[in-house]
Amino acid sequence: MKNEKLPMTTLSLGYSTCPNDTLAFYALTHGRIESGGLEFNIELADVEKLNLKARKGLLDVTKLSFAALGNLLDTYGLLRSGAALGRGCGPLIVARPGVGLGALEGRPVAVPGLWTTAAMLLGLYASPSNLVPMGFEAIMPSLQKGDLDIGVIIHEGRFTYREYGLECLLDLGDWWERTTGLPIPLGCIAARRNLPPEIIGKVERSIRESVTYGLANRSQAMPYITGHSQELAPRVIEQHIDLYVNNFTVDLGEEGGKAIETLFQMAERKGLLSKKGIPLYADQTAV
Repeated sequence: MKNEKLPMTTLSLGYSTCPNDTLAFYALTHGRIESGGLEFNIELADVEKLNLKARKGLLDVTKLSFAALGNLLDTYGLLRSGAALGRGCGPLIVARPGVGLGALEGRPVAVPGLWTTAAMLLGLYASPSNLVPMGFEAIMPSLQKGDLDIGVIIHEGRFTYREYGLECLLDLGDWWERTTGLPIPLGCIAARRNLPPEIIGKVERSIRESVTYGLANRSQAMPYITGHSQELAPRVIEQHIDLYVNNFTVDLGEEGGKAIETLFQMAERKGLLSKKGIPLYADQTAV
């Protein structure tokens, strides 16, 4: 009797061009792991663009800022693998020389999107009234030119902001860790809640295996990573991966889950999120 191929299920999958995501999804998108009968239509985009697509329910599985997930729990549930969560990796408040943290209250503040975790963390720390959303790659040049004086940067910006003549006023990740004692949750992978449970399970297993493969075969994945990060120096790419891909990316575990729940609880108390009472994970059902 001939072996029968599994029927294929095609899902839309969005993730960012950042090195941590392209490393994490390299094996899945290049056939290096067994997907259990899943095929993916891939869309690579900035995380805030993915946040807004998810707001319209356009993707089956997608990278999201944790702040966006908190607003979309009725449609999307968290997967335990693929997240960007850790220590020493939070957003930075940076400014032109001579500008202090007091500028947060009175001047326009650049943020990498209103639904980003960076904007949520800024809102937990302070109460700025004039946020100016823009692509994360545009914030440091905008400050350098003097269009704005202060902003919040993410990703590889923590390695390069000095090249733009900027000063770091506060590491929001360090502030979070000192306040909570927990690792900082930045971004995650989420799946639509209306997907069948067996599909959600296969997606989660595939992502976990892809992350594990990428960590063990970084040099093999590097052409794919650099192909989507051509503006980054090899040293910065390596630093980026070392910082944002870790054991939490393989599996959030109990500590990772506690960090996410703490973020949402703090945001609810500050009025940045409405309390939904919906289970966090995609494979959980409401009681």
